[in-house]
Amino acid sequence: MFGSGIGIPGLILILVIALVIFGPKKLPEIGKAMGQTLKEFRNSTKDLTQDDDTDNNNKKQ
Repeated sequence: MFGSGIGIPGLILILVIALVIFGPKKLPEIGKAMGQTLKEFRNSTKDLTQDDDTDNNNKKQ
């Protein structure tokens, strides 16, 4: 429906809008916070899937 994603021009537009809204000093802080949030989310989903795998292995034995 939307093709293959937003593409490079869309990313540039989003970056410019974020730069105007938040300013150049705040943008790196926001990026760092988003990166840390994504890292924590990945770690927690990884832990959940490992727990499920462990539970499944224990049930089979």
